[in-house]
Amino acid sequence: PPHKNGAPLWWKVANRNKLGITLDVRKPEGRELLLRLLPGFDVLVENFRTGTMDRWGLGKEALFEVQPKLTILRVTGFGQTGPYRGKPGFARVFEAMSGFTYLNGTADGPPLNMGFPLADSVAGLFGALGIVAAAYHRIRHPGTAGQEIDLSATEAIFRTLDFLPIEFDQLGVVRERLGNLSAYSAPSNIYATRDGKWLSMAVSAQSVFERLCAAIGRPELIGDARFSDNQARVRNRDALDAIVASWIAARDLADAAAILAHHEISFSPVYTIRDVFDDPHFRERRMIEEVADPDLGAVKMQCVVPRFSVTPGAIRTTGPRAGEHNAQVYGALGLDGATRDALRAKGVI
Repeated sequence: PPHKNGAPLWWKVANRNKLGITLDVRKPEGRELLLRLLPGFDVLVENFRTGTMDRWGLGKEALFEVQPKLTILRVTGFGQTGPYRGKPGFARVFEAMSGFTYLNGTADGPPLNMGFPLADSVAGLFGALGIVAAAYHRIRHPGTAGQEIDLSATEAIFRTLDFLPIEFDQLGVVRERLGNLSAYSAPSNIYATRDGKWLSMAVSAQSVFERLCAAIGRPELIGDARFSDNQARVRNRDALDAIVASWIAARDLADAAAILAHHEISFSPVYTIRDVFDDPHFRERRMIEEVADPDLGAVKMQCVVPRFSVTPGAIRTTGPRAGEHNAQVYGALGLDGATRDALRAKGVI
């Protein structure tokens, strides 16, 4: 991951608004410190291989003993049960085994990995949703005990495949790679413009197709039997795609975009990160926030998502340095400076 002046840039974003402490829970004193901290918290998130916390004496029984209403979110590659429960991995492994990677790439090429760890982000979203659901259950049923959430990153990314499992179950269809084409609508592709840029467009509804025909000056295509409805267009996508691609290739992005927008066609330029920074809509909505950082000065990162009307979120701090808040957190437990220094010397904190 990228660094600047020794500072990890990814850490600045991923751990914003958090307190940073160091704690080696493998050591007995570290374990005891964690157990002392837990009564002040509602949720514990761990991302170790299945069984690791138990080996350290921090299984659910020990955790629930000190905080009976604790929600424990366990994030692993393959879950707490099953033959793969102890299998290590990272996002690309989970994406590959979920069937997701197989879908990416051109029909005549190999499966392609994503350009960033999507499975990690998706697992995080499912984890956050699970925590909220557990908290809601506690509110609705105040007398209930805490619970574990078993979150498999592979299952999380598999869930995003939507109807592919039921399609295979009921129709026996194994979806193959189509590049930028869509299996269920046409025209749908990423098209090159005359000025070397890219435009993404997808058309499925008949009314939108008819507007597209008007936009590209080919109204006769509406009556063409090859393109009579979406299913017909999918069957004859190559011929239709060639027509659309030729029209777009003859125009600069700005010209093609203006015509398509006038006819209310769903499309988008394919942005680089620089384009995202420069877009006036995103600027007005402050999709990119500027945040003060002790190491780098002012840094820019994504805004808080989603936006609440009554209780809006805010980015208060960037990700902290390791152990930055040791004095604050352990001081609140009653550990004075001398005690903290001794624990630091032992490698506990």
